[in-house]
Amino acid sequence: MSTPEVSVVMSVYNGAQSLVRTLDSILAQQAVELELIVIDDGCDDGSGRLLDELAARHPRMRVVHQDNTGLTRALIRGCGMARGAFIARHDAGGDVSMPGRLARQAAIMRDRPECTLTSCGTRFVGPEREVLFAVAQQPDELEQGLARLHVDRIRGPSHHGSTMFRRAAYERVGGYRAALRFAQDLDLWLRLSEVGRCIAEPELLYEAQLTMGSISHRHRPDQIRIAARIISCAAARRSGGSEAALLADIP
Repeated sequence: MSTPEVSVVMSVYNGAQSLVRTLDSILAQQAVELELIVIDDGCDDGSGRLLDELAARHPRMRVVHQDNTGLTRALIRGCGMARGAFIARHDAGGDVSMPGRLARQAAIMRDRPECTLTSCGTRFVGPEREVLFAVAQQPDELEQGLARLHVDRIRGPSHHGSTMFRRAAYERVGGYRAALRFAQDLDLWLRLSEVGRCIAEPELLYEAQLTMGSISHRHRPDQIRIAARIISCAAARRSGGSEAALLADIP
C-alpha cells in the first residue's frame, strides 16, 4: 500500500445510525491519497461491527477496537498510527466533509510549508440536518484569533473536525495531551501556532451536526474552565515562563 498524504483520524463512541454518512463523505474525497483511521472507543451499540464491515470493503480504512478511554486518549492513539504528512481530524456524530475538503486543505499545507494548522468553514445543522448557522474565517483570521489570549476573545478554528495539521509539527509540540479531558483541541492549536503559521480556508467544506448529547453541550462549564487554564499556559510559554504548575492540577 502506498504511503498516504493525508491521515484522517476519528474517534467513535456509539452513534451507529449516522456512521455510514460520515465515513462515506471521507472515503469519497478525491484528488488526495488518504487513509482513514477510526478508533472504536468502547462502542456498545453495534458501531464496532459496522466499522469492521466497512473496513473489509475499503482497504484505506483501519479500525482499532479498545475499551473506552475518552476522546483525548483515543485521538492520541489514532494520530500515533498516522502515516500521512498531514493529519485531518473528523468527528463522528453525523458530521460530513464536503467534496474537495481534503484536497483543498492539503494544497494549502503543500504550498505553504510554514503552515502547521489549517481549517475550513463549517456549516452547523440540527437533528434533521436543517441549517442552523455557519462559521467561516478569512485566511489570516485563524492566526489572529489564536493570538488573543483571553477566554472571551480567543477564536480557534470553526470546528475541531474541520482542522488539518502537519504531522511533523504535531509530534514536535507533543500532540494531544492525555491529561486534558476537555479543550484538548484548543491546547493543541495554541501550541501549533507557536511553531508555525495557521491559515484558514474560508469555504464551507465541513458540516457538523449539533445534538443535545454532544460533549460540548454536556460539559460546557468544564470546557470553559479548562480553556481558561490552557490560555494561561500559552501566556506563560510565550513569556518564557513555565506552564508546569498550571498543568499540574487540571482535573
